[in-house]
Amino acid sequence: MSLSIILQQMGVICLLVSIGILLEKNGTVDGITSKKVSAIVVDICNPALIMASILGGNITATHKDLLYAAGLGVAFYAVLVVIGFVLPVLLHVQTDKRKFYNLMCVYTNTGFLGIPVAKAILPPNAILYVIVINIFYSLLFYTHGVTVLGSGSDSAEEKSSSLKSIITPGTIMAVLSLVVFWFNVTLPPILANTIEYVGNSTVFLSMLLLGVSIARSSFMSSLKEWRIWVFIVLRMIILPIIVVIIMKGMSFDKTAILGMCLMAAVPVGNLPMIQAEKKGMDTSVLASAIAVTTVVSVVTITVLIAVATAVL
Repeated sequence: MSLSIILQQMGVICLLVSIGILLEKNGTVDGITSKKVSAIVVDICNPALIMASILGGNITATHKDLLYAAGLGVAFYAVLVVIGFVLPVLLHVQTDKRKFYNLMCVYTNTGFLGIPVAKAILPPNAILYVIVINIFYSLLFYTHGVTVLGSGSDSAEEKSSSLKSIITPGTIMAVLSLVVFWFNVTLPPILANTIEYVGNSTVFLSMLLLGVSIARSSFMSSLKEWRIWVFIVLRMIILPIIVVIIMKGMSFDKTAILGMCLMAAVPVGNLPMIQAEKKGMDTSVLASAIAVTTVVSVVTITVLIAVATAVL
């Protein structure tokens, strides 16, 4: 994909985000509306987009590529788990806040933002890597993630509830999509077309909600936190560059490198904050990080993908 196309697509995404900001500012989208639309995007539209990407007929990847994606997913999160423990120490984060920075390192916005952005600016085969990463995300968050957040002392009932949370519409559809891809399943046109129409709404709705979230955040005050900026440089810029260099040195194909570069470059996700809020924790650190990294990612993702596309 050429630099001009990437810039055009990211420009479209910026405009869609701006629509969300405007709708929040003029009161069209209130808290109740955004919460309900978020549920629709997470539980229906995003899962449909995953399946629609597989059914679109544009993917030429092989079974071998899928196995490579699984291996990369394991390696990717193994590295992130280590970084999650090390980076808060390097940043001299207060002991009681380190768990938040730990989760920020590991659990980024690979689904809500990563899937539609991948669909918009990456080659079709890249969706395989995005799907696999999101499956590992779900498996890891409700095991490792809730433990880091302090659920190690929770009751057996609460632990069971966390494990059950792995079974989400997104996870189920991701697994089904891989099954459809592996066995080359053809769905009836009426079903395939329905999934496509629902999936096509994901990019607009998710970017709109992203704009609403940014409009509600205390963005200007969050800009003053120097640790967030160091985090952005190390986690969202240097790490993706390292991923590209290592994968290129190991002779992975361009699509795989771009897919993993995007997954390493997406901003902090909101699932850790949601989980922390359920436990009554102070989520100001996570809220600030989500706001700043999301806005900055529009620039960093554009530059990283454009440069990676040019050099690969």
